[in-house]
Amino acid sequence: MLRSMTGFGRAEKTSESHKISVEVKAVNHRYLDLNIKMPKKFNMFEAQIRSIVKDYIERGKVDMYISFEDYGEENAIVKYNKEIANEYLTYLKQMSNDFSLEDDIRVSTLSRFPDVFTMEEIETDEEALFNELSPVLEEALKKFVESRVVEGEKLKTDLLQKLDEMASHVDFIEKRSPMIIEEYKNKLTEKIQTLLSDNHIDETRIATEVTIYADKVCVDEEIVRLKSHIEATRTALLSGESVGRKLDFIAQELNREANTTLSKSTDLEITNVGIELKTLIEKIREQIQNIE
Repeated sequence: MLRSMTGFGRAEKTSESHKISVEVKAVNHRYLDLNIKMPKKFNMFEAQIRSIVKDYIERGKVDMYISFEDYGEENAIVKYNKEIANEYLTYLKQMSNDFSLEDDIRVSTLSRFPDVFTMEEIETDEEALFNELSPVLEEALKKFVESRVVEGEKLKTDLLQKLDEMASHVDFIEKRSPMIIEEYKNKLTEKIQTLLSDNHIDETRIATEVTIYADKVCVDEEIVRLKSHIEATRTALLSGESVGRKLDFIAQELNREANTTLSKSTDLEITNVGIELKTLIEKIREQIQNIE
């Protein structure tokens, strides 16, 4: 299904000891630009995270936020450093003897000395940690893609409607173009008749002038290409594939043919319709920028 490049997805998993949450949001971008903010303990998984993201997202400026809330102390242990405590005790006894002081050493006193007790982090089980992160990450990405699909379907509906309007404008130009040739011929004949005192008109000369005029204002090729590009855009939208870049190129071609048609126009009606056609193309080009 057609997907927009804007989207949002969030997922979290809570246990008795911790909570992992993942949030993904994106806006349009020519390529995939992924920015990940996460705790240091997850840095080791960055390559794996990026690999998973690429399975879900092809284009867009994507911001991902991963958070970890620890509810317990299971990640650290207290370590008693007997050797250091023994050194402190030895020197304290020596001080007592050296200065004839009362030996009032207590366990509570000794325990407060630096490095007697230290906190050490328990080594992280990388595989277990990633196995907890992975399903949360994928759930957030699935929700993100779902939001893109919803927005993409809205875009598709609107774009198809605009394509119908464009096709109608092109049909009008196609039907109107032969008429202006005939109108030019009639105006030219009337003008010559007015200028000449008699009714003798050089039909060959008129035919030559009309042919030259017709060649200048002929938009047959432009009409064919406009119709082809409109149909190609419609087919791409209905394909359900990632077609953003392709549609961007087609929109440029549509704009080029519309500009050529307008530059050749000497008819007010065709000019007005041509301007409406260009306006629709510009609107489509803006919307296409947001398709993956």
